[in-house]
Amino acid sequence: MHADELKRLAAVAERATQAGDRSAALAAWREALDLLPGDSTQHHMVSARVLQLSRALDGQQEPQAATQTSRLGKGAAGLGALGALLLKFKFALLFLLTKAKLLLLGLTKASTFFTMLLSAGVYWTIWGWKFALGVVLSIYVHEMGHVQALQRYGIKATAPMFIPGVGAVVRLKQYPADRREDARVGLAGPIWGLGAAAVAYAVYRATGSGIWGAIAHFGAWVNLFNLLPVWQLDGGRGFRALTRGQRWIAAALIGSMWLLTGEGLLVLVGLAAAASAGFSEAADQPDPTILAQYGLLVIVLSLLSWSAVPAAAR
Repeated sequence: MHADELKRLAAVAERATQAGDRSAALAAWREALDLLPGDSTQHHMVSARVLQLSRALDGQQEPQAATQTSRLGKGAAGLGALGALLLKFKFALLFLLTKAKLLLLGLTKASTFFTMLLSAGVYWTIWGWKFALGVVLSIYVHEMGHVQALQRYGIKATAPMFIPGVGAVVRLKQYPADRREDARVGLAGPIWGLGAAAVAYAVYRATGSGIWGAIAHFGAWVNLFNLLPVWQLDGGRGFRALTRGQRWIAAALIGSMWLLTGEGLLVLVGLAAAASAGFSEAADQPDPTILAQYGLLVIVLSLLSWSAVPAAAR
């Protein structure tokens, strides 16, 4: 029934692969998957191709090759991932600026723009227009982090839709190939959200304006809340890619940040992390990149949430 379309998509994917555009190749292969019966041989073959391209996009080896990697090599890879992530956080402002085109493009979607205005109007009646605008922009940047990651992996999804009092949602039309992809898409939101909170905090420090401090605090707190490792929250998606030992490391880090900052939300996050480490099904293979991302998000968001509150209010 779909033979001609499948041939066309395969050709598009191969051209994209040869051109080095793995995201476009992934998008074409995922579209082909939608046309194939789930129990067919072709579906299994294309699924394997999608997973192979996705791993290559993240610079990961195939599982067969990975099993031959020495422990020293794995440790070096983990340190490399940590170093790369530290660099990303160091240049959070530049990161946002380089994604300005995507941020502006997202506002051209009617469902995003008008629900964003609706939410801003609701928050305006409660907190005033300045803080309301800061709130919706912080949420918008967070959601566009998910959108960028979804585009990177060639996964179809809706534009962000705002829900007053809840935040915003992006509904997937296709699904990640494995826990690794899902975790990276999940944590992309808090990573971008951290960038937005960091911008607000920088303006607060430069101007001393309390409204910017309040926006930075809100952004940091909301993104920290999203790190709760439960259900479909971003933290839950990230935790599914971690082994039991990695989850205990994350829980210990959360507890340490609570002792340092006194942020009450960390108690809830830490209890959920400990419960996940002790009782939930864990990944078989460690994911040092996700552990590094989650850990640094906990550290930086906790410190930002704490430092963005004026000393007199602590």
